[in-house]
Amino acid sequence: VQLQASGGGLVQAGGSLRLSCAASGRTFSSYAMGWFRQAPGKEREFIATITWSGDNTNYADSVKGRFTISRDNAKNTVYLQMNSLKPEDTAVYYCAAKRALKFDYWGQGTLVTVSN
Repeated sequence: VQLQASGGGLVQAGGSLRLSCAASGRTFSSYAMGWFRQAPGKEREFIATITWSGDNTNYADSVKGRFTISRDNAKNTVYLQMNSLKPEDTAVYYCAAKRALKFDYWGQGTLVTVSN
């Protein structure tokens, strides 16, 4: 599966953005999906995951209550709604797909910059 992330940009602290990740292929609905991010000089970190059906989600503590992951299998797309953004949310955000134990497929990343 190929993944294409979009929706990043520059936003003021307290603002919102919605990231999208479009997947190619007819088996998108069989993959669990996730969002990760990597800030400059830091390691990549987990943000959120969603099961193939969308019934279960999981979030990092740093974004819980502010970010929401969702998916539309009919559109082969997973979303990350980001509210109450903080400067420390500045990073390149990546979407990824997992069929079994690990995330095997990664998108190219989209940059989110949150200004004070």
